Amino acid sequence: MKNHSADISKIKRHFLPADFIITDWKSLEPWFQELIDREINSLAVFEKWLADLNELEAVISEDACWRQIRMTCDTTDKALEEAFNFFYLEIQPKIQPLSDQLNKKLISSPFTSQLDQDKYFTYIRNVKKNIDLFREENIPIQAEINVLQQQYGQVAGAMTVTVDGQEFTLQQAAKFLEDPVREKREEVYRKINERRLQDKETLDNLFTKLVSLRDRIAVNAGFENYRDYKFMEMGRFDYKPEHCFQFHEAVRLHVMPLVDQIFDAQRNKLGLDVMKPWDTEAEQPGISPLRPFKQGQELLDKTISCLNELDPFFANCLKKMEEMSHLDLDSRKGKAPGGYNMPLAESGAPFIFMNAAGQMSDVTTMVHESGHAVHSFLAHPLSLNAFKEYPTEMAEVASMAMELFTMDHWHVFFDNEEDLRRAKRHQLERVITIFPWIATIDKFQHWIYENPKHTVNERTEAWMNILNEFSSPVIDYSGLMPYRNIGWQRQLHLFEVPFYYIEYGIAQLGAIGLWKQYKENNQRAINNYINGLSLGGTKTLPELYHAAGLSFDFSPETIKELMDMVRLELEKLDKR
Repeated sequence: MKNHSADISKIKRHFLPADFIITDWKSLEPWFQELIDREINSLAVFEKWLADLNELEAVISEDACWRQIRMTCDTTDKALEEAFNFFYLEIQPKIQPLSDQLNKKLISSPFTSQLDQDKYFTYIRNVKKNIDLFREENIPIQAEINVLQQQYGQVAGAMTVTVDGQEFTLQQAAKFLEDPVREKREEVYRKINERRLQDKETLDNLFTKLVSLRDRIAVNAGFENYRDYKFMEMGRFDYKPEHCFQFHEAVRLHVMPLVDQIFDAQRNKLGLDVMKPWDTEAEQPGISPLRPFKQGQELLDKTISCLNELDPFFANCLKKMEEMSHLDLDSRKGKAPGGYNMPLAESGAPFIFMNAAGQMSDVTTMVHESGHAVHSFLAHPLSLNAFKEYPTEMAEVASMAMELFTMDHWHVFFDNEEDLRRAKRHQLERVITIFPWIATIDKFQHWIYENPKHTVNERTEAWMNILNEFSSPVIDYSGLMPYRNIGWQRQLHLFEVPFYYIEYGIAQLGAIGLWKQYKENNQRAINNYINGLSLGGTKTLPELYHAAGLSFDFSPETIKELMDMVRLELEKLDKR
């Protein structure tokens, strides 16, 4: 097994000046033009041209990422918003037609066929796909979409509620949903949802605009709908919408009964005749909610200790990011919602953004994003930036497997064995209960873009039909219809990264498969994990799974088999 180092440094430039920064199009355009005009008369010259193109793409990518990072860290700073908008309105639209010229130059070059076809297969396939999708008339539409998408974070980031005289972000307020006092849970649940209702119309209008613009892009590119366009754009070469529909049905048949069992056990634990949505995360009276840390720094320190026990390389990745100030972990007013790991093409060490509020779910998020970060570190040595752009279905295996791998080391977060057992049970229950939400969001997206001319009322009706299909009858939602109707608005993926959600379900199965390996031979599983992630995007999705000792399979049979495994592990925990 190759030893990996987290001691990476910024990639040295050979094409652009070391001090070059993107300020406007005038300063950037000559570098594109030089690559377009350069004569290529040998394989060596072609490979140098490819390296220079890669460098230019990496510089642009990192610049755009930092603009997004800074804006999401503080959605109230208009200068950060303007810097982001400037890039996507004034620079990115001018890049696209020249990138298309460069893509065509690459594919038409006689030297392309002389490259190692095994090594470059996925890269060349992706370039051809980009050529096929490019339409000049879509450039201004895509620019408008990029700006509109970020409005969601601004709206959601401004949402707060007051509890016991203190202001909380919605992420911070969620900890009260674990409170043993039922009246407190209901009070906060209603406050959170009433606050969301205040922006219902704003987000409805924003989403309607996005759906319309996305549909125009698809039609312009010759597709029947945006769903089919997006599948191609995302490089989903290895499965089709029909496989997603099979996944939805498998969740209904093989996962929902387990979800019902979990919620029924929760209802019995709390001694309730009727269970409401504010009861799902609660502890019974006399048992305090799990509070594994207080502040983001403590969360980071404990996560580093946890990862160090699993594999010191994993811990060193976070240490490097801390050294570079590539972390923003605490929830605060004005910060965009959610969490992400942002790869940085030149720096190598990515950036982790999240909204920690002291809950057990924050530990899960932190180790999840740490898995993404490890993936970034492992892919960084690959020679081309494009090689580091791995499929999202594999990226989420990196994060979700890390959640399961680290469970045996969560004692760093808890003082006693019973709290550790509760934490593990929380994680394994979440492995199961996340599937219905994944199926709901994915199925909803299919309906949205198959019916792009829908009204807001039709959208609400479709949402409720799908939501009810994947809702447990154990939970009583009577009297809560206004909140249920807008449940989709809390899912940022719908606004910011459309069709990015089924990956969580596919990858969860891969993660459970790796965890199964881990329980049989932990070092072999970690080696397989590292092997698969180190390939970046240089192999097809099935090949990446194979490198990790997995089969790329999310059939109903596989879902049932892996869900049964998780159920048995939960039963073992209950016997302790």
